[in-house]
Amino acid sequence: SFSIDLPLKTLFDAPTISALTRAVEDLDVSTNLPALVPQKRETHIPLSFAQQRLWFLDQLIPDTALYNIPFSLVLKGSFDLKAFLKAFNTLLERHESLRTFFNTHEGDPHQLIASSLSLDESIYVEESSQLEDMVSSMVNDRFDLETVPLFRVKIVKLSSKKHLLLFTIHHIIFDGWSIDVFMKELTSLYNGFLKGEEAELSPLPLQYPDFAIWQRNWLQGDVLNKQLSYWKNQLQGIPDILSLPTDKPRPKEMSYKGQFYTFSLDHKDTIQTLIQDEQVSPFMFFLSVFKVLLSKYSGQTDVVVGSPIANRHYKEIEGLLGFFVNTLALRSYVDKDRSFKEFLHEIKRHTLEAYQHQDIPFEQLVDHLEISRELNRNPVFQVMFTYDQRSSQATYQFEGIETEGYGKEYPVSRFDLSLHVQEGERGYEIGINYATDLFEEETIQRIGESFSAVIEDILKNRDKTLGEIEALPLEEREKVLVEWNRTEVAYPKDKTIH
Repeated sequence: SFSIDLPLKTLFDAPTISALTRAVEDLDVSTNLPALVPQKRETHIPLSFAQQRLWFLDQLIPDTALYNIPFSLVLKGSFDLKAFLKAFNTLLERHESLRTFFNTHEGDPHQLIASSLSLDESIYVEESSQLEDMVSSMVNDRFDLETVPLFRVKIVKLSSKKHLLLFTIHHIIFDGWSIDVFMKELTSLYNGFLKGEEAELSPLPLQYPDFAIWQRNWLQGDVLNKQLSYWKNQLQGIPDILSLPTDKPRPKEMSYKGQFYTFSLDHKDTIQTLIQDEQVSPFMFFLSVFKVLLSKYSGQTDVVVGSPIANRHYKEIEGLLGFFVNTLALRSYVDKDRSFKEFLHEIKRHTLEAYQHQDIPFEQLVDHLEISRELNRNPVFQVMFTYDQRSSQATYQFEGIETEGYGKEYPVSRFDLSLHVQEGERGYEIGINYATDLFEEETIQRIGESFSAVIEDILKNRDKTLGEIEALPLEEREKVLVEWNRTEVAYPKDKTIH
């Protein structure tokens, strides 16, 4: 280990070993990070910047379950409740995040860690007749951030060999990455306890409160100003809103009710060939396509899209549970006279630069940009994009049990529109989460069809200008060009035209 913080941009710029060696030798290590180690704790432990963002939103939009993270699995096989409880309680002791709650002191929020916390057999539900109501309550009931625990667990018996694991946790102590860490450790412990073995997990180098203190101490002064300077330059003069055509007028206050529309996309081999030829990532390609589509729908050339980033680029925090994810505001000018290939490489450059400045919390950026907050739209951007290479059917191996997802949708939309691309073995699954305050499903379906149409046109010719790229599916295009422009009308022969 060279203890060097190597930017992702360097790996793209130096694809060979010799080039990478030269890049490492030329790297400026003067801004290397302070060691991420357990920190000295004062009486009041501060929130991380990300936690502070969600704490603020909880005050701004009370009585909502907007930041609940639901997770559920169907368990088929012989389920051992005692082994499950022992495994879960081991994780409660191992991870302080799971025992965290929040309070205020002199108006400032701080986090507290419960000294002990455990589950018992009361989480087991023998009767499943009220399953739909139970699932709805698990997912939609809000959490009181001042009360521990900030999660709910139920094991519902569906039959002697079939159970349903329901788990909902507040985002302020958890994120998407944490789900994988948590389930891998839970299944490992469960399988060991089932065999009568003791827990064998590697000790954690630190806990989430240590990260929060470390982040507060590091991200200030010159370090903060350098990152802020980049983002202020990038986002200066952004439009107030991305004006997508909506089916309903924007309400004075959003309800955050949402729905999902999903569809499949083929052409994986052709897309991957383009990606390899242009030396970009799948994320960069699909983001470029999405921005072209948004520009065509909105009529705007200045397009800002948000995208979450795991923000786990330090090995010490890879195995922690907690809220690390940050949001990047990615801005582009969609020039109709530029080729898609040129636009794609600009997206690549801007994305890699954004990754190098990913540490500044989005909420802090909003404060420094002095952008006014409105209850009916998100600041900076109103549309999100995510790409996930992990299998949507991630398997967690409980001994003697087959697992499958419990396909219930989460009827919430934090943004006007969010597009999620999930890579599969043969193609891609596309999901659009949309605000029902603004859109009808038929409109979202058309957007999905247009997304596919843009990709198909690009795959035919990546040198096409952005203005030339077709956003209408072939059938819709024929309808517009042929049927709608058919002006001949049968006129009675016995009439004259004046």
